[in-house]
Amino acid sequence: MIDHLGISVSNFDASKTFYDQAFAPLGASLLYVVPPEYTGGKKVGGYGRERPVFWLHEASPTGPGRHYAFTARSRAEVDAFHKAALAAGGKDNGAPGLRPHYHADYYGAFVFDPDGNNVEAVCHAPE
Repeated sequence: MIDHLGISVSNFDASKTFYDQAFAPLGASLLYVVPPEYTGGKKVGGYGRERPVFWLHEASPTGPGRHYAFTARSRAEVDAFHKAALAAGGKDNGAPGLRPHYHADYYGAFVFDPDGNNVEAVCHAPE
C-alpha cells in the first residue's frame, strides 16, 4: 500500500552514514540524491533495493518518536541489521528476537537512529 515515504533529518550526513551501514545487511542503499537546485539547497536522498522508497530530507526541527519498519528477507538479515545499526551509532531499542505478541513468526530488532526515530527490521518467515 505504501509506495514510498520520507523523513526529516537534522544532519543529513550523519543520517546518511547511519542508514548506509544499517541498510546494507537488508540489501538496500542510497540510490538517488536530488540535485540541490531542486531542493532549495537542502540535502535529499532516497534509499531502496531496486528504486528509492525511503527518503531522507534535511530539515529542522525533526522531532523524535516516529517508527519505521523495514522488511528483512531472513532472520539473519535482522540480526545483521541490528549489529550494523549499533556499529553506526544507533541506540538499542530491542535486540533481535521473536515477538510472538505481534505474530507467531514475527522476528524483529529495533534501534534509535541519530534523530531518535525507532527503526526496525522485521522478518515474518518461520526460521
